[in-house]
Parts: sequence; structure tokens; C-alpha cells
Amino acid sequence: MRAKDIRAKAGEEPITMLTAYDAPTARLIDEAGVDIALVGDSVGNTRLGYDSTLPVTVDEVASLTAAVARATEDALVVSDMPFLSFGADADDAIENCGRMLKEANADAVKLECGPHTVELTRRLTEIGVPVQAHLGLTPQRENETGLYRQGTEEESARNLLDLARQHEAAGAFSLVLEHIPANLAESVTEALSIPTIGIGAGPDCDGQVLVVDEVIGLSERTAPFSKRFGDVRGEMKGAIDDYVDAVESGAFPAEEHSHHEDGLDDIY
Repeated sequence: MRAKDIRAKAGEEPITMLTAYDAPTARLIDEAGVDIALVGDSVGNTRLGYDSTLPVTVDEVASLTAAVARATEDALVVSDMPFLSFGADADDAIENCGRMLKEANADAVKLECGPHTVELTRRLTEIGVPVQAHLGLTPQRENETGLYRQGTEEESARNLLDLARQHEAAGAFSLVLEHIPANLAESVTEALSIPTIGIGAGPDCDGQVLVVDEVIGLSERTAPFSKRFGDVRGEMKGAIDDYVDAVESGAFPAEEHSHHEDGLDDIY
């Protein structure tokens, strides 16, 4: 799967996208036929123990991306560029984004966008770095905007649509729309030729993305716009509790979990 293949799906068939932070999960996602494996900065909240996405580093994303890429054959691997990896110095931003393709074997990068990322998107695509844009709720700006629904008023909705068009013109191959009104997402989708991928943005986007921990039921909480499709947390808790009980009771290890060598009984 390449960025051009995702672009070609706009209006044709639904696009599936899930986060992945490690090789085993990426392999399962790939085998299930998911179109895009996103190495999301959401790993800060889900796996790294941070209170937000902001502390996630370029090195962490690069390492996780490499693991996901090694386990993926068909899905498009997208690196979610973390806070302050872009937006300050353009040359540093290009180097950070290029590193994901050159060193970590990503297929594309994702940018949490605003007016400041239009020219960066253009420069990246000109040198061969595919860009997935991201508008609406942008957690990297939570200290400025808060984690609230975006595009709820006419002015902000028009600004979002304008930014979507600018990023399409700059070369973005797709656009993530997070936590915006469904009717606004529908309007943006109709206005663009590139596919939109929604998360909390209603059913009329060209595709959907969720955090895999919420999908499989590993996280303690699920966002109101997400859905739990399994109970991995419950399965893990049950297995770990059973292990502790077995060791403490002496039931594990049993005879079949051990081996003996002749001639070693009397070495003391």
C-alpha cells in the first residue's frame, strides 16, 4: 500500500486505519487487512505512561515506527510527528519527517495541522515525503485550545474547510478529521478530492480511524466517539491473576514444565 493507493480510495471504498505501537499488534492489523497503521503520538497516553501526547519524542516515534514497519507487509505505515518535531524550524522539521522514511521505514508522516503547516506540507511532498494532514481536535495544541470539539461555530467551520483545501492543494494525500460535527465533516469530504478519515467525525468521511487500545479493550477508558470491540484488558487481568495463584499455590511449574538431566542428582 502506498499513499497514492489511499488517495485513490476517496469516494470508492471505506478506508480503515488503526494505531499500532509494536510489532505484534502491527502484524495482526496487517493480517486483518487494515489499510493504514498509524504510529500515533497517542502512545504517550496509552503505553508510555505520560499524561498527554506532548512529552513523546522523535526518537520514541522513530523506534516504534521501525518496529511496526518490520511487522507490516501491506498496510501503509504512517508516523505521527510529535509535538515540536515540526512548526519551529522548517529545515529541522523536514529532517525529522525524512528520518521516519529513511531510518524507520515509514511510508508517510502525519502532521497536526494549522496555517503553519501548509508550506511545510508543500515542501515535504515536493521532496517525496507523503503527508497526511490532521484537522479538528489537535491534542498537541491542548494547552492553547483545550480538548474540546472543534468547528462548532460558523467561522471556525469555514476556517477548517479553508485549511483542508489549502493542505490538499499543498499535496496532502489524505486528511484526518477529529472530533468535529458530522455535518461539517460531510461538507469537507464533499469539497475535497483526497480522502477524509474521521475519528469522532460521523459516518460520511471516506474512512475511520481509532486508537487500537480502545478497539481491543485494553485501555481503562474509551472516548465517547470510540467503541470497544473486545476485552483484552479483562483477558490479561484474568491470565495474570491465574499465574500469580498458580505460583503461590505451587501448581506452576508442574512436571511437564521442567526437565531433568541424568547424573546431576548428586553433584552436591
